[in-house]
Amino acid sequence: MSRADAPLLPSSTRAWTVATAGLALLPLLLLLPPGLAVGFAGAAAVVTYASWARPLPAWLRLLLALAMLALVLAMMGPRLGRDTGCALLAAMLAIKPGESHHLRDARSLLGFSLFAPFAAFLLDQGPLSMLLGLAAVLSALLALQRLADVENQATPLPLRERLRVMGRLVAIGLPLALAAFWLFPRLATPLWGVPERAVARPGLADRMEPGTWIDFMADDTPALRVRFDTLPPAPEQLYWRGTVLWNYDGRAWTREPGLDLLPPPALQPAGGDTWAYELEMEPTDRRQLVALDLPLHAPDGAQLGFDHTLASDRPLASLSRWHLRSAPARQRDLQLHPRVRALALALPPGRDPRTRELARHWRAEAGDDDVAIVQRALDWIRAEFGYTLEVPLPARDAADQFLFELRQGYCEQFSSSFAILMRAAGVPARVVIGYAGGYRNPFADYWIVRRMDAHAWVEVWLEGRGWTRVDPTAAVAPERVYDTLEQRRAMQDAGAGLRALRLHNVGHLTDWLRRGWNDLVLGFNAQRQQALLRPLGLQRLEPAQLLLAFAALAALALAAMAWWLARAERERDPLLRAWHRLGRRYARLGLGRATHEPALAWAQRVAAARPQSGAELVALSQRFADSRYAPVPNGEMHQLVRDLRRHRP
Repeated sequence: MSRADAPLLPSSTRAWTVATAGLALLPLLLLLPPGLAVGFAGAAAVVTYASWARPLPAWLRLLLALAMLALVLAMMGPRLGRDTGCALLAAMLAIKPGESHHLRDARSLLGFSLFAPFAAFLLDQGPLSMLLGLAAVLSALLALQRLADVENQATPLPLRERLRVMGRLVAIGLPLALAAFWLFPRLATPLWGVPERAVARPGLADRMEPGTWIDFMADDTPALRVRFDTLPPAPEQLYWRGTVLWNYDGRAWTREPGLDLLPPPALQPAGGDTWAYELEMEPTDRRQLVALDLPLHAPDGAQLGFDHTLASDRPLASLSRWHLRSAPARQRDLQLHPRVRALALALPPGRDPRTRELARHWRAEAGDDDVAIVQRALDWIRAEFGYTLEVPLPARDAADQFLFELRQGYCEQFSSSFAILMRAAGVPARVVIGYAGGYRNPFADYWIVRRMDAHAWVEVWLEGRGWTRVDPTAAVAPERVYDTLEQRRAMQDAGAGLRALRLHNVGHLTDWLRRGWNDLVLGFNAQRQQALLRPLGLQRLEPAQLLLAFAALAALALAAMAWWLARAERERDPLLRAWHRLGRRYARLGLGRATHEPALAWAQRVAAARPQSGAELVALSQRFADSRYAPVPNGEMHQLVRDLRRHRP
């Protein structure tokens, strides 16, 4: 039968199928750029409405597919990444409901829809994606069961009964899934790779230019979670080192790749403060790691650079955890290499003449005292500058504009202009970007650093002291850098503070639940796998032993699954079940009941062949026949079932 001749689906069944496709599409839409998500959702609604009465013409469907492809490429670029692939999948699924009029179309739509929640896990493995994916799978199973009823022209079961059947199917497969999760060996590297994202996630980059940090200031999602094994540092020491920027071209600061080949200078902790901690970093799809200033070593899977920045061996495409040690350290070798000094003093020619003139004047007055120049700049900023996020676009001479005209800005302007002023005065300087601050979650003993805590500061080279952190933003707005949640509440009035407390507590609770999900599911690594088996007396299992344990447990799970399925197929009526079992006992003796043979006729045939047990069988058959054609009390019914079970040839 052709598609045109096939009967149309009932409206209710088709509506369920289309709604299931929308539910499967939802996890992907939440992870795509907002513009694409809104466009796909609108396209899905328009296509569903326009094609409800009759299918759209083939040429129009082709035109829609090309338009969606063009939209994806326009917003995400031509580079192929896993987010681009997910966007293309979402685009095709958005227009697929236009083909859902017939049984084959509906099954095709449901099968295609099941790819969407699994594709969402390539972009996010959070609990929300998991819950939405499970809801989509359950709805798809219910819709497939409903399509089977339509095909067989069967009376649909009530929704409660359908849910019970689906729950039983999930329970059947759950032991096997748990066996694979708990016992399958955790590999250091995946068996196959997936492409990186075409559009990077929010995170620290390897450059700083005007206007790029505004988006960070409004993003309060966590970037890091930190659990200290020692006493946490004071608020003014919460500087999380990311990237060090050396090169300035008049507009943007960028890192210097050539320094990656040099070994990092030796460090010694300044004083007795050392901090050991576990850092949980949200995925960024970049290799840049963040550590408390300054990291003393590189953890496994990362490398320590010349400027004491950490880089992962692989892009951070998923949640990662790192065990680190940091300290307020100083360099042992207090000699600055000539190449590094030249790099830390370089400025583009012909830029910022007023800043250069001021720097020459200060140098002439201070002589060789670099500390005096740094302190004079900080005193000037503290006395005459202000902090604001509302700044105009920079002029050609950005430092001149900020230092002599605006005198207001945020960390990007402060750090860039301060570093330019220092270099012009002959003080080697570099810009460091990372995060500053953080606050403790009251529901658990860990600290949260948000993306809005992104910050930039300056390091200057001082003779006898080495690279020294100088934060000009903290000189004018210390609350922007050092504030904690408790300090913010203290600055609010009582009513506003109470409302903020409630909102913050909700945020703390949800983040605590998210961290629990990270611990339980995403953080289940090889060490956690080994620890799971220690209560059983198994200190350590090799991968081959884990595979054997997994195979044994999987075999038990499959056997239980087969038993459950066989049990589920048995006759539900206990009386019929006992009667059929009795027939199988006689069938083993060659006296089984034929399909067309009535109960009494069969019993009489058996009685003629085996008089010893035939009389009792005839009586049981008579009672069975009576119970099938006339109602009997429950007590007599239960007694008949027991008698049928006890009877033996």
